[in-house]
Amino acid sequence: MKKSLLIASLLAVAALTACSKKEEAPVAPAPVAAPEAAPVVTPAPADAAAPAAADAAAAASQAASAAADAAAAASTAASAAASK
Repeated sequence: MKKSLLIASLLAVAALTACSKKEEAPVAPAPVAAPEAAPVVTPAPADAAAPAAADAAAAASQAASAAADAAAAASTAASAAASK
């Protein structure tokens, strides 16, 4: 039973760790400007990434919840198997 609980705990930790990794937006290379004719480039507003970040956070939350449920189910199954 101790091994099953340990394995279930490690799987839950691995799932939470994998889900908590932040995805960084790719950095665009700086444009090379011609002398005296450099166009002004304005960066995109930070609000453009907000919906994607919210979706990623929701997916991570769901994955963490699923991992916690799986760990609880594994613990219950291990307890049931040990009591037989």
